[in-house]
Amino acid sequence: MHLILDRSLGMAYSSKAQQSRVITEHWGLTNLYCPSCTSNSLQKSPNNTPVYDYWCNDCTGIFQLKASSRPIGHKIADAAYDSMVAAILENRCPHLFVLHYGVVSNAVENLFLIPGFSFPVSAIEKRQPLRPTARRAGWVGCNIVLSNIPKELVIPIVQQSMIVPAPIVRLDFARISKLQSVVAKQRTWLIDVLNCVRKIKKADFTLQDVYRFEPLLSTMHPQNKNVLAKIRQQLQMLRDLGFVEFMGRGRYTHRNENSNATEKYS
Repeated sequence: MHLILDRSLGMAYSSKAQQSRVITEHWGLTNLYCPSCTSNSLQKSPNNTPVYDYWCNDCTGIFQLKASSRPIGHKIADAAYDSMVAAILENRCPHLFVLHYGVVSNAVENLFLIPGFSFPVSAIEKRQPLRPTARRAGWVGCNIVLSNIPKELVIPIVQQSMIVPAPIVRLDFARISKLQSVVAKQRTWLIDVLNCVRKIKKADFTLQDVYRFEPLLSTMHPQNKNVLAKIRQQLQMLRDLGFVEFMGRGRYTHRNENSNATEKYS
C-alpha cells in the first residue's frame, strides 16, 4: 500500500469536490484490498453505479469509499436516510472505507473500515430535508454516528500515516464477521447492547450494570415493551458469539475489546 495521492488526476476539474473524488477513488482502486478474503485488489464499479464504488472479484463483497481532507469527526455524512436504514435491515449494506488525507502531506493519513454488518440502525441519524429552493428539494439524507458503533467493529487500516499489516486487518475482519450469522433485524439490537457493554468501564460487569442502559435502549427501540428481557437475550447471544464471557450468577467479563488493531497500533 502506497499512501501518496496522485494530484495530477484532478487537474481536469475545477470543482474541489470533483478533484477529491477522482483522486481518492483512483487511490482506492490502486491500493485497497479485500479484507474478507485473500484478494489483494478491488474492481471499480461501473460508472454511475449507486450505493457502492468497488467490488471484490473473488468473494463478491461490495465497498463504498468516503474521503475527506478534514479529520474524521463523530459523524460521517452519507446517503438517503430511508435507503440506508433499508439496506441495514435487508442485509445489503456495503462495507464502508473512511479515508482522511492531508492537504499538506498529499497522502492518506487515516483509513478505517466499517463492515456492512457492523451498522445498527441507531447509528443512522436523519438529517433535515433539503430546502424547497434546493435542486433536490425535500430529500432527506443521513449521518453515520460513529459513537453508536462499538469500537471493535471499526477496523483501522492506516493510523496516523502508519499502515496496519493486511494480515492483522483480515484477522480483525474474520473475528467480527461472526455477526453475519445473526439475522439483520436482530443484529441491530445485538450491536446496540454490545455498544452499551463496551461503555461499562470495568473488566467485569453484572447484569444490573447493563440494565442501567434500559432508558437508552428503550429510546432506540420504542417498539419493544420488554427491554430487560431483550437485554438478557442479547447477552446470551454475545456470549455465544464470543464477545463476552459469562462468569455465573449474573456476572460477565469483557472479551475481545482490546484485540483489534486500533489498540495494537495506537
